[in-house]
Amino acid sequence: MPSQTLPITNLQLPNLHSSSSSTTTMLLKDNNNNDDDDDDPSKSLLISSSFKDNNNNNKIMSIKPLLSRSSSFNSIGGGGGGVKSFYQKRRRRVASDESLSFVSNGTSNSNRSSSSSSSFGRDVRHVASETFLLTRLGLKLLSYLGVGYKWITQFLALGCYALLLLPGFIQVGYHYFFSSQIRRSVVYGDKPRNRLDLFLPRNSDGPKPVVAFITGGAWIIGYKAWGSLLGQQLSERDIIVACIDYRNFPQATISDMIEDASQGISFVCNNIAEYGGDPNRIYLMGQSAGAHIAACTIVEQAIKEAGEGESTSWSLSQIKAYFGLSGGYNLFNLVDYFHSRGLYRSIFLSIMEGEESLRRFSPEVMVQDPNIGNAVSLLPNMVLFHGTGDYSIPSDQSTSFAETLRRLGVKAEAILYEGKTHTDVFLQDPMRGGNDDMFDDLVAYIHAGDAEALSRDASAPPRRRLVPEFMLNSTVFSSHTGWTCCLH
Repeated sequence: MPSQTLPITNLQLPNLHSSSSSTTTMLLKDNNNNDDDDDDPSKSLLISSSFKDNNNNNKIMSIKPLLSRSSSFNSIGGGGGGVKSFYQKRRRRVASDESLSFVSNGTSNSNRSSSSSSSFGRDVRHVASETFLLTRLGLKLLSYLGVGYKWITQFLALGCYALLLLPGFIQVGYHYFFSSQIRRSVVYGDKPRNRLDLFLPRNSDGPKPVVAFITGGAWIIGYKAWGSLLGQQLSERDIIVACIDYRNFPQATISDMIEDASQGISFVCNNIAEYGGDPNRIYLMGQSAGAHIAACTIVEQAIKEAGEGESTSWSLSQIKAYFGLSGGYNLFNLVDYFHSRGLYRSIFLSIMEGEESLRRFSPEVMVQDPNIGNAVSLLPNMVLFHGTGDYSIPSDQSTSFAETLRRLGVKAEAILYEGKTHTDVFLQDPMRGGNDDMFDDLVAYIHAGDAEALSRDASAPPRRRLVPEFMLNSTVFSSHTGWTCCLH
């Protein structure tokens, strides 16, 4: 350890009446050391200081050069103390070693304890502030919704749905909070909820492909932790997942959500290499409302990049593909449908900043605008997953968007899963364990061209079941009762 100069100011010394010098030994410790250094008592230093009485109460302390602990004791034959002196010095040395060990280890443990307490304290404060915010926004949301029969029945259905899947949620939640492979609440911006969760593979060999994921939640209750099951399962296949959080309504409207998503994507593009990610293999994915937000984000980014003089912090060239899961891309065709399912027109239009803004936030409509120049040509490969039994957002939203993109020269395809509902492809099937068509298709796209990764995928053990089948089958009722399934 390099020597440290330790300033000593305003030191009040005792009044010494003897003219002879008095020697004092002081134990100093460098607090800048890390925990490993703290565990080594030899990193603590002894300073021998002498004080002379010059009939002045304000003494000046002269410090001799730093001495190692071993050199502060005489040898057996030195100093004229004989055997008795040697044993006295030996006892002093043993006591000194024990004291140093106690102080060093005590300080190390104290630092660790203090760090853990500080981290726990931050988590508690964060949870408290989030709870207060959600309560306030929930009350504000109720002022929009009112209290009616349809809302009561839908929230009861959502509660039953969550209860039936509780065994799976508990297991996923335990992994989310206690896994060492997850970096929770990484800050990516200065706005509220500008945080993301990183799910890292155990294997750290070489840079990994990355999925930047934007969760669903009907634009109202989206939260980064909703993607923890997908993040856990993809990380087991050597894929890093960044679940991006964003502000929800009524805290924000759709343009704020797109701004947050863009900032989160920018953070991933510019910083993921520090976490072992490959900045040349980044994929953007969204589910439900998150798929809509992500699609709006890349269309707006394409328009910016096609314009002149507009600076951006990330580029669409960094995104290898966009994966949309159960998304809505033409809002003109969804307003009345959502209204009939319980997401009332007044609320939906408030989220989308008025009826006049529906065009701007409908990706399928925007890409057909001749005024945006060659922006469409900048879009990445677009892959749209959807279940044909989706009662929340009809699957023709994906098929129509894919057809429009192909007509405009964009590489796009829609992959449909027969009879699958809005939540089947994202929750029930992953919790069912075994083979999962959507998950297998997603991994195959990400690992395309990587023969070694594809070989590992082929030999990967089947995923374990998280929820009994009879409980999964019982969720069919609640997933058909309106837009509540949009919340997942």
